[in-house]
Amino acid sequence: MNRHFPYVVRHALPQDVPGARRLILDTFYREFGYGYVPDWHADVVDLQSHYLDHPRHALLVAVHDGEVVATTALHSAGPLHPPHPREIAERYPSGTTAQLVRVYVRAEHRRHGLARELVHRAREFAAGEGGYRRLYLHTNTEIAGAEPFWRSLAEEVYDARPTGEHGPGVATVHFEIPLRRPVAAAGAAGPGGTVGAM
Repeated sequence: MNRHFPYVVRHALPQDVPGARRLILDTFYREFGYGYVPDWHADVVDLQSHYLDHPRHALLVAVHDGEVVATTALHSAGPLHPPHPREIAERYPSGTTAQLVRVYVRAEHRRHGLARELVHRAREFAAGEGGYRRLYLHTNTEIAGAEPFWRSLAEEVYDARPTGEHGPGVATVHFEIPLRRPVAAAGAAGPGGTVGAM
């Protein structure tokens, strides 16, 4: 990225874990208003083992002046029925589905393209990993800006707002982001190579 972009965007390092957890929990409490829910947020308790120590999972961060200001994560568990519709759980089975989660940016760092860049890198990781066939996510459209952001990147596969699948105040829409398989080129970086910016 150019010198005017004051962020370091990368796969999380162990020293990023406390800041990432703080940002994620702040988002649950301050923005979503429902706080930590063990059934939904079990990964947050141990980000290190869930993401950093798992070869098929990823936690990506944007760091500004040593502080984690944005996160995105990806894991290999598909959506469960219930609460999600049976057809969604069947379409996106665990193991072959990369599920995108924890796409959060601190309010004062929004409008710099951080979420888009982190999602781009997560998609590249999922496409290059080899075992994933689909990249899935769901979002609460009651969160300001969530629906237009995801519609700019993903394809809607199921609008669950009429079902109330997560209860009052949560208007869920399910999306898929097309995976583009990397093209092997002579001299291309291997799995440990750097992914370039958009």
